[in-house]
Amino acid sequence: MIKHPSTRREFFADVGRGVLVATLGTTLASDLGIPTAFAEETAQALHFGELEPLVCLMQETPAKQLLPKLVEQLRSGKTLDQLVSAAALANARTFGGEDYIGFHTMMAMTPALRMSRELPKESQALPVFKVLYRNTARIQERGGRSQETLQVVQPSKLPADRDPGEYIRSLVRGKDIKRAEQALATIANHSPEDAFNSILCAVQDDAEVHRVVMPYRAWDLVGVIGKEQAHTLLRQSVHYCARAENSTRATALDSPRSMLPKLLEQYKLLSATPGNRTADAAWIDQLSQTIFKSTPEHAAEAVAAALAEGFSVKNIGEALSLAANQLILRDNGRTPRDEVVGKPPGSVHGDSIGVHASDSANAWRNMSLESNPRNSFSCLIVGAFQMASDRVNRGGDFLNWEPLPVQRHLSEVRTTDATELLREAEEAIRGNLQGKATAIIHKYGLEGHDARPVFDLMLKYAISEDGALHAEKFYRTVSEEYAAANPAFRWRYLVALARVTASEYGRPAAGVAEARELLKV
Repeated sequence: MIKHPSTRREFFADVGRGVLVATLGTTLASDLGIPTAFAEETAQALHFGELEPLVCLMQETPAKQLLPKLVEQLRSGKTLDQLVSAAALANARTFGGEDYIGFHTMMAMTPALRMSRELPKESQALPVFKVLYRNTARIQERGGRSQETLQVVQPSKLPADRDPGEYIRSLVRGKDIKRAEQALATIANHSPEDAFNSILCAVQDDAEVHRVVMPYRAWDLVGVIGKEQAHTLLRQSVHYCARAENSTRATALDSPRSMLPKLLEQYKLLSATPGNRTADAAWIDQLSQTIFKSTPEHAAEAVAAALAEGFSVKNIGEALSLAANQLILRDNGRTPRDEVVGKPPGSVHGDSIGVHASDSANAWRNMSLESNPRNSFSCLIVGAFQMASDRVNRGGDFLNWEPLPVQRHLSEVRTTDATELLREAEEAIRGNLQGKATAIIHKYGLEGHDARPVFDLMLKYAISEDGALHAEKFYRTVSEEYAAANPAFRWRYLVALARVTASEYGRPAAGVAEARELLKV
């Protein structure tokens, strides 16, 4: 559907914008927030076929009216997968990867959907409704359908002499969003997998959590919605990465741009394929310590060397995740200087160093398993660089801080009974006792008890609590890392989850109480 100015005032406003944009130039006008789609270049709205009515419902419904309508949709035969698909497309069309709360909400959608599958049937909608309420509330705050970021773009012809990923990257570096989206559309029409690999070349230009997690969670959504929407979901990274070129961060932390090509060439990885050399637990632990303790450059080189030696991507990715896990276990928490509403001193939930590092490592590890050889190597190299950067550049004395649980808390855990340990863990969580919660879960694991009841306990609070936009993602991160880890290391992730859960307790999420009432759970 073509959008036309609906009033005389809107027509002359478009003409005025046209004169201003012609004077400033489209790039500068875009940087200043002046719309450049006007009059003679009328934008065409994205349309999502059979899902379009449901997508519009997500965009147009006032948040206070959303949950009853979602219940009606379920009763009429819609599935949670369909609701998440529509919400994700509404999110992409509205925000395009350019709104902080918006893209965090997009990244929480598949985690919430996966969480729903761990619940009894009558409760499965709860985590999904929680995230969809947040999604529509933010869309409404931004003006609903009147403020859509993504429009239809036409595929363009790709240069025959350029690698598609390198071409996309050059356009992103030049902040040419339109041409980058057109090129990505051409690639996606041919192969969604190639589109994913192409956007990763631009993602790897910088080591920053949102830049990294966005394409992973977008690709995860492709598995739910369908590959025909790969371009819609992945182009959010075009917008995010190109906008990041406007910030000082792009120049201050551009080491991956010079470091990565050098290491790929030095270790002859450009012509290599991932090895299948299996490492034992001691080797994985040693590499994780090297990544954790090294400078960013040395951490990246240690991973490049391990890849050149033929160690498996799986084992190296596990070492990366274990290193990030240490940032949660060792963190002294927010200082009074960093205190904000919902994140008091001592807290480690939300955008803490450890949660961010763990979500990033999880994304890098998973993308290394999903991508072509060049990107598989690059994801792990840049991932190691980022993890070490987080330890060094974001403050704190992580090398000297003692990881939880500490001996005092361990000595206070007297019981070995599984039921009693779970009761005490929940009591510690509800008392915001992070150290005690980690000690109890550590003890529970040492006793060889079943992990599922612990996940069920943490899932309960990942749903009920706000989590400062990160509860769903981090719960899913831990679930994925636990499943992928060597048995010797699995409980480290649940101990970290216990700490974050105790930190975030006491701030109920908007919409959850209403959802419980409507679902009668």
